[in-house]
Amino acid sequence: MDLGLTDRVYVLTGASRGLGYATAQSLVADGARVVLSARDPDAVAAAAQQLGGPEHAVGLTADLTDPETPGQLVAAAQEHFGRLDGALISVGGPPAGNAAAISDEQWRLSFETVFLGTIRAVRTIAAALPEGGAIGLVLSTSARGPVPGLGISNGLRPGLVGAAKDIADDYGPRGVRVVGLLPGRIMTDRNRELFAATGDPDRARADAEASIPLRRLGDPGEFGRVAAFVLSPAASYLTGITVPVDGGALRGL
Repeated sequence: MDLGLTDRVYVLTGASRGLGYATAQSLVADGARVVLSARDPDAVAAAAQQLGGPEHAVGLTADLTDPETPGQLVAAAQEHFGRLDGALISVGGPPAGNAAAISDEQWRLSFETVFLGTIRAVRTIAAALPEGGAIGLVLSTSARGPVPGLGISNGLRPGLVGAAKDIADDYGPRGVRVVGLLPGRIMTDRNRELFAATGDPDRARADAEASIPLRRLGDPGEFGRVAAFVLSPAASYLTGITVPVDGGALRGL
């Protein structure tokens, strides 16, 4: 299938590694060009180089907690590649812990990064997109069902799904799409950290795999290919929905 990605341009946040980088790989492999952002300047520069350098990818050191970041991402895409067709918005997972035990400060900080940083980026980028543009939000299966030990994620992700649906309604008449992506247990650094925090990472991984119908963790590339499709013109009639990429772990229909 031709996804129609040739020469299209996307910005991806949190994309020096993990799910963002895997999505960038899939986009570039199908002919798109990308602007990557992350907080670590060395990591984002290395990621852009691995994707083929300035002809295919450029890196920008940025943090979504900074209100100026979304505008900088839009400007970077337009200055380097002359256009912008979409974005993947990914923010690092909030601290683990049960909702009842998490401090007010942790809630406030996570709201600023996970929730407000994401919404600010989506509305800024959506306003800059032409007809046929698309935005994907990397959320979590916690948007549909609470994940034990991830109280902040359980609290904020469902709200992001609702806000994304609202934004999709607003921008749909302009031909701009907004889709949420719900990764489950995919072997990223984030999940390695969560497994390690249990004190018995091997047992934690085995328990996680046993709860997934496919009986294995996902590979970042499996998420990246789904995200690239969702962002592509081939998915032109998808908007305002959430797409689980979880090996069948969610039990809702």
